Amino acid sequence: MKKSMNLLEGPIFKTLMTLALPIMGTSLIQMAYNLIDMIWIGRIGASAVAAVGSAGMYMWLSNGISTLAKMGGQVCVGQAIGSQQKKQATQYASATIQLGILFGILYGVITLICYRPMISFFHLTSQEVIQQAEIYLIVTCGFVVINFINQIFTSLMTAIGNSHHPFIATTVGLILNIILDPFLIFGLNMGVLGAAIATVISQLIVLMMMIYYAKKDKILFDEMKLKTRNPQYIYAKIIKIGLPTGLQSLCFTFISMVIARFIAGYGDVAIAVQKVGSQIESISWMSAEGFGNALNAFVAQNYGAGNIERVKKGTYSALKTCVVWGILTTAILYFFPQIIFQIFITEKDVIPLGVDYLQILAFSQLFMCIESTLAGTLNGLGKTFIPSCVSVTLTAARIPLVMLLSATVLALNGIWWAISLSSIAKGLVIAICYYFVIKKINKKQDGLFN
Repeated sequence: MKKSMNLLEGPIFKTLMTLALPIMGTSLIQMAYNLIDMIWIGRIGASAVAAVGSAGMYMWLSNGISTLAKMGGQVCVGQAIGSQQKKQATQYASATIQLGILFGILYGVITLICYRPMISFFHLTSQEVIQQAEIYLIVTCGFVVINFINQIFTSLMTAIGNSHHPFIATTVGLILNIILDPFLIFGLNMGVLGAAIATVISQLIVLMMMIYYAKKDKILFDEMKLKTRNPQYIYAKIIKIGLPTGLQSLCFTFISMVIARFIAGYGDVAIAVQKVGSQIESISWMSAEGFGNALNAFVAQNYGAGNIERVKKGTYSALKTCVVWGILTTAILYFFPQIIFQIFITEKDVIPLGVDYLQILAFSQLFMCIESTLAGTLNGLGKTFIPSCVSVTLTAARIPLVMLLSATVLALNGIWWAISLSSIAKGLVIAICYYFVIKKINKKQDGLFN
């Protein structure tokens, strides 16, 4: 059952691609859960899409909570494995899972108590949309602890160079979701509730497979003691490293929710356009994010082992690949927006709005890929504060940009331009930050040998 890779030796590009492709596949499959829901829910109508889109914001928000544990755990485990400290690596792993379970249960309980004010935040106009959004929120976020643990298992397996098993488990979950969606939504006439139940059942099967693979592992999980309390510094270090990225994700989602209120001013159809459009363009950045996660593990292990030159070569190799992917997705979204968008929503008055969204966001795809890739390196080095600070600051700039551009003749398209321009800025700024971090590391190395 050994599927873990040696990230410290061998051809860099081949090693990265072998690790990254399953991670990218896993990321795309996780995204496909939402895409499959959107395809089937889109057949119900734009109002149902708006309901799922609004409630789905809180699933997105929950990712920031889980990131507090999973990012710190992945970096700490990767660096410990790289420096041959297995006992410490197992402590980090068990502490990460414990934190994930705690955070997931707390988030689920809060959702069950506060689901009505959470949905009312968006100022939705249709009572039908509000009721559907509440149902979807209760089911998906009520059981969010399952998703938390799945994400953490994925990050920990990635840290030891095993991206193969999470990919298999997530693929099985997607296939099950594809089968259950039409059966529950239309066969049993459950509508939005059916889509939510299908997602939770699929995630539960993925969790069972993750546990099975973990029990067979001989590198990390075989000596992990999940019921044992770890030293306080273990939890503290995980939170310290994961906090910037977690806050980044939380801030990003909260800002997106604020912008969603501006979008709601243009009607429920505008919300549906944004929800579907963001799912489509996420194919680009989630692929790059998957590569960034692979780079995170690669950099963490090599940095822990003191292989700085391999860190730089790995980053350059990954960056070249993601630049090609960014250019390709830009071309696809700009030249074929209508063909793609009408897969999800077929209402003729909605399609032109979706075309505008995809073409405007196409300009930022390359820069989003650059941001995700270099953030992977910086996170692997333990410099999680830098990409988080860049992301939060420039994402927050979207709010005044939205207020400014939407007040012009651009109207709704002004909101899309605010999102696209801020993404371009993030890619450029994080590239500058990476340059100075590597320059500083090079100076330290020169100092050691002079």
